[in-house]
Amino acid sequence: MTSKLDQLREITTVVADTGDIQAVARLKPVDCTTNPSIVLKALGTDMFADDMKEAIAWGKKLGGDADAAAAAVADRLAISVGAALVKLVPGRVSTEVDADLSFDTEASLKKARSIIAAYKERGIEKDRILIKLASTWEGIRAAEVLQKEGIDCNLTLLFSKAQAIACADAGVFLISPFVGRILDWYKKSTGKDFTAEEDPGVLSVRDIYNYYKANDIKTVVMGASFRNTGEIEALAGCDRLTIAPNLLDELSNDQGKLERKLSPETKKAEPKITIDEKTFRWMMNEDAMATEKLAEGIRAFAKDLGTLRSQVRKELQLAAA
Repeated sequence: MTSKLDQLREITTVVADTGDIQAVARLKPVDCTTNPSIVLKALGTDMFADDMKEAIAWGKKLGGDADAAAAAVADRLAISVGAALVKLVPGRVSTEVDADLSFDTEASLKKARSIIAAYKERGIEKDRILIKLASTWEGIRAAEVLQKEGIDCNLTLLFSKAQAIACADAGVFLISPFVGRILDWYKKSTGKDFTAEEDPGVLSVRDIYNYYKANDIKTVVMGASFRNTGEIEALAGCDRLTIAPNLLDELSNDQGKLERKLSPETKKAEPKITIDEKTFRWMMNEDAMATEKLAEGIRAFAKDLGTLRSQVRKELQLAAA
């Protein structure tokens, strides 16, 4: 009997949500996703000690404002993590635009282009990278421009159908609708536990998946943010699923039968909707969960990015002493 992970690979593209080089080498996902939290964790390991030394030495030569130098070194380190992952996967690596730019379209565009340029300097072409942007109105507008420039995007921190529809309208390559964080919100607000089939996060992704397939939308649906393997199994058949190594290991060790839950053939007819900015903002306002989790996610990623920059600033000060 094959493992559930192997069965999942037959119907869904499996992506690893990690910067753990050893786990990626062992689990062999098609793609990898990163975020500021994942990058910060990866850089705290011995695997990236040499990259840290190289980046600090590079940063010493920059001179000028200390904060600007720390930010530049932090950017270089994020690219180092992504470049290491690119060597291990046949597909794409997602690298995130700074969370503190989530409400600034022009600044997000500038950062995204600089990320692609930084990868190109290391011999990595844009077809191996996905630019991650938060699914704010401003982030979606940035993605729309980038897609027209041939830079594929991954819209993250997506908690609602309004965000998913706006991303589809913008021609985004891929969305990452979250599952576990939605479950967290409903468990906290209701005091209830949910089975996989009742899980509000699972139901949200299924709803988005059906809307896309019913309207022949080409944007890839990649479920993200899982709390347990039950959520993953409940979305078996989704275009892609990005999964943390511990849950990939659980699936690999489970020899049970995996049932396909999602398929384009089982779509239900659903009218297509177009969302303008006013409608988007109103729909988000009316969805307390999506509004709160989007804001919370941006704050958390911005905090981890700030932590990395602070660590780099200290290293630069020590190197200059």
